[in-house]
Amino acid sequence: MSLKAESEQPAPYPLDSMSSLEIVQAMQAEDRKIAQAVAAALPQVARAVDMIVPALQAGGRLFYIGAGTSGRLGVLDAAECVPTFSVSPELVQGLIAGGIRAMTEAVEGAEDHPAQAARDLRARQFDAGDILCAIAASGTTPYAIGALQYAAGIGAGTIAISCKPGSALEALADVAISVDVGAELIRGSTRLKSGSAQKMILNMLSTASMVQLGKVYGNLMVDVKVSNQKLRERARRLVAQLTGLSPAAADDLLVAANLEVKTAVTMQHLALDAPAARAQLRGVDGRLRSIIGDLPE
Repeated sequence: MSLKAESEQPAPYPLDSMSSLEIVQAMQAEDRKIAQAVAAALPQVARAVDMIVPALQAGGRLFYIGAGTSGRLGVLDAAECVPTFSVSPELVQGLIAGGIRAMTEAVEGAEDHPAQAARDLRARQFDAGDILCAIAASGTTPYAIGALQYAAGIGAGTIAISCKPGSALEALADVAISVDVGAELIRGSTRLKSGSAQKMILNMLSTASMVQLGKVYGNLMVDVKVSNQKLRERARRLVAQLTGLSPAAADDLLVAANLEVKTAVTMQHLALDAPAARAQLRGVDGRLRSIIGDLPE
């Protein structure tokens, strides 16, 4: 089954005779189609989130797996969950055909071995309590298909993201997210519209799941992992905003909370020390709204 982006052509663009401005205008014209295509798949994206959240709450993990651009996008989304939401690197993991070397260079033939996907998952102790999200623009990548077959075989929940409705990948998953972005501007270059659509969906899956897990208050990143000066300043501003303290006092409170925004805010609102504040947060599954109510005006 051929990939639509490869088998069809968009409006004729003589790219090699166009100016730089004309080329990027053509790209942008094609990119306008991505959001509409993703919008059509939102019910399936939401179903996937509703599968992921209870699995993570029960101690499971989310695994992204794919080859080439698809694999790289999964690894990227997994890595970004750590600083954004202060989760363990084990909670959301990305696997790419060919291993970490494939993040920066092509590993010839890596995507052609379905059995390798099973070996890679076993090496991470993937089990029935985990969720697998396989990503493949074509919906036919053997590595991604092998991963889904292995996950389904041990009873794990499965999600497929592809840009080929009706693909083999889609047929194997509990939840299939298929987006029809149309033909690519450069025939076969699925890092373009297909890659952008996949990135949008991965953003939705991880972000919506983390919101449901209490990692966000309103639209504030209150579980940010403070790992540099920029994030230290952001955390200080959040504490000041949510407590009404001066910047200096907010910083002192943040230090006492070991740079944990939610802990600091809970300490101030309930007049607790850090260990007691953490216990309060555990009691409400980390949901700051349960402790301080609605956002202050």
